[in-house]
Amino acid sequence: MGREQHARKSPEDGRRPEHYRLIGIGAGPANLSLASLLYEDPTVPNVFFDRKNSFTWHDDQLIAGATLQVSIFKDLVSLSDPTNRFSFLSYLHEHGRIYHFLNAQFTEIPRSEFRNYLEWATGKNPNIVFSETVERVEFDDVFRVVTDRRQVTADNIAVGVGTVRWVPEFAYRHLGKDQFHVSEYGQRAADLAGKRVAVVGGGQSGAEVVLDLLSKLEPERPAEVQWISRRRNYFPLDDSTFTNDFFMPDYSDYFFRLPEAARSEINSQHVLTSDGISESTLRAIYQELYRVQFIEQDARRCTLLPNRAVSSVDQLPDGSWELSLTHNDERDQTQRAVVDAVVWATGYQPAPKTFLEPLLGRIETENGEFRVDEDFAVAWDGPVDRNIFVQNAVRAQRGLPDVNLSLNAWRAQRIANRLRGDPGSEPAVSFIDWSVKGGRE
Repeated sequence: MGREQHARKSPEDGRRPEHYRLIGIGAGPANLSLASLLYEDPTVPNVFFDRKNSFTWHDDQLIAGATLQVSIFKDLVSLSDPTNRFSFLSYLHEHGRIYHFLNAQFTEIPRSEFRNYLEWATGKNPNIVFSETVERVEFDDVFRVVTDRRQVTADNIAVGVGTVRWVPEFAYRHLGKDQFHVSEYGQRAADLAGKRVAVVGGGQSGAEVVLDLLSKLEPERPAEVQWISRRRNYFPLDDSTFTNDFFMPDYSDYFFRLPEAARSEINSQHVLTSDGISESTLRAIYQELYRVQFIEQDARRCTLLPNRAVSSVDQLPDGSWELSLTHNDERDQTQRAVVDAVVWATGYQPAPKTFLEPLLGRIETENGEFRVDEDFAVAWDGPVDRNIFVQNAVRAQRGLPDVNLSLNAWRAQRIANRLRGDPGSEPAVSFIDWSVKGGRE
């Protein structure tokens, strides 16, 4: 990959810093998709920094049997460039397992396999650099990116730093050995043997933890599992055909043009299109409940508590934990759950972007998000040919697909096309006529 040099001298050492057309901050699936589409493009010299020592992707949530909730084709590149060397099919082919994968007839892809595919893609791309932390980004005609190792400049930056764990504010001070976020489950699951465990959260991650705990054999089995969810039931992911049109580029553009209030209402009404539980996981849990209660005759081992919100958690004198629950319908009723450990499967929020603090006063925001244009470029007061792209961070503006894998390749292609000055081509529009105005404006 060729690298341009910029004439401006570094004040630290007098040398000219490396200059790129694009610098990416973060190397998770979003920026990895962009890096893959730009690989070996001489018109867009690029480098992507990630502070981690090596690639990881929810590694402590890779529970045995956990599967991907999207199609095999929703990899890093296939929906934008099916001939790209970084496709999932190329990964299978290079490892000599393509026939075995076909013969396995997976209805859902093992998540650990997809994680290994992502790691393979980072290893094949020399423009991805681990163990290097971006400390701050400044701007003076070009973006000056300062890492813990060097200083480089760029015409554009792409921010894809992903998400961080979220738990209720009252629970943060209790996090530790006995209470932890689901992102730590892999390293802490062994400590749950023989304990009373509460799993808080009615999405896919919570369901996977419940299934894993119910499936364990002695002596790894917990004494009791209580599954608590604010949702009225344990609802499945809506993966039906017309619902999946919400995850097409055409709909994303339509959603982007809607008023803010309409976008918020849509995200609230259709959360199960993105954050429901796979039917296969729900079926497996139900079968485990049948086995536990009717075959093993252990009715106390699992308690299902949907339609309840945890309002507080306090430690009792004996070291156990008391969770206060509020019922969503019977609001005058309270309930307590006493357990030895709590797994908070309560989701994620966008990661902080403290490295952008020197620029925050120049960036437009909307309800806590950076305001973006149709190509995911931030609205700011800088030159029009100097862009700050953001990925996986504008759910309120782009809808529920912004935070999952479905439109990764398309979004990255939009950014790549902007960098190349080429509008490119768009997929055929939806069968559904979303707007009275017709197709893409």
